[in-house]
Amino acid sequence: MIRLLHAADFHLDSAFSALPAALASRRRQEQRLALQALAALCREKQCDAVLLAGDLFDSARIYRDTLDALRDFCQTCGAEVYIAAGNHDHLCPGSPYLTERWPENVHLFPSERITSYRTERLNLTIYGASFTAPEAPSLLEGFRVADPQAVNVMVLHGDTQPGSPYDLVTPAQIASSGLAYLALGHIHAGGSGKVGQTLCAWPGCLMGRGFDECGQKGALLVELDESGCRTEFLPVHTRRYEILQLEAGENALASATAALPEDTQDDCYRLIFTGESDPLDLAALERALAPRFFSLSLRDRTLPKTDLWAGCGEDTLRGHFLLELKQRYDGADEATRRVLAQAAKLTLALMDGREVLL
Repeated sequence: MIRLLHAADFHLDSAFSALPAALASRRRQEQRLALQALAALCREKQCDAVLLAGDLFDSARIYRDTLDALRDFCQTCGAEVYIAAGNHDHLCPGSPYLTERWPENVHLFPSERITSYRTERLNLTIYGASFTAPEAPSLLEGFRVADPQAVNVMVLHGDTQPGSPYDLVTPAQIASSGLAYLALGHIHAGGSGKVGQTLCAWPGCLMGRGFDECGQKGALLVELDESGCRTEFLPVHTRRYEILQLEAGENALASATAALPEDTQDDCYRLIFTGESDPLDLAALERALAPRFFSLSLRDRTLPKTDLWAGCGEDTLRGHFLLELKQRYDGADEATRRVLAQAAKLTLALMDGREVLL
């Protein structure tokens, strides 16, 4: 069996501009530490090779600490490392891929032309190509493996959005490639699918950097044998970004406290308050809740409260309906009151021709 570690989109030295400077610096350090965790996973799974599918750096401005951390990852992962540069870390004059000294186990795909490395022991051929500018043509166009009897894989930074300028990869190209596995980067949400005989996958980014990258992040373990090719998601435990939407209710602080998981102190949260409510004091809520998180942002999407029983008793269909419901409401327990209040809100919305939000 052949085991590969597939990772992409580290975006090392991201600006983290939404955070204060001190926290942004801390997050960049945590990106470097995530490489240590990834190297440990590679050793634990006894991987034969590492496929890094581009955008390892966020830009051309790289701290020396970051270069040292990536070099250390390559030296300690226990496997051969194959790098295909992406649009953020494309090969250009001054690129650290070209100017820095890298360990002997690091193999860079040096151009937009697809080239390959061969491992006879595993009967494995690893193809790949790199961006040499912020955009790239469709690099897989016209490709077919040289030896269909070998185990053939490829590492590319590529997109599937029609018209994309970032190495557009199409189903037709994948199906005709002859590859067993296509290791892709660029899309920060993980995913996979089989096209023809080829399994193609994105591992997603290694660490979330904003609320468009929520949830657990990590890499993929790829296993290839006589029975085929399969992947397993390997989480790399770093700070998570999470969005929680909740009704403010009568007491927004109590509502938030009741809805939150216990262990949030290491994570970045956005709380979105909804429903009908008195005006919220977001500054006071943030002061009360912020100690529970690494970082916190609040959004107020509540609506002004309406007088539920306005018009009760009037000689109209609305008034008679409300009177009947309120008489039952006044004599009910708390749980039944909540049900009756919701029934009143929904019915009045229908009477007024408003959209009913369930």
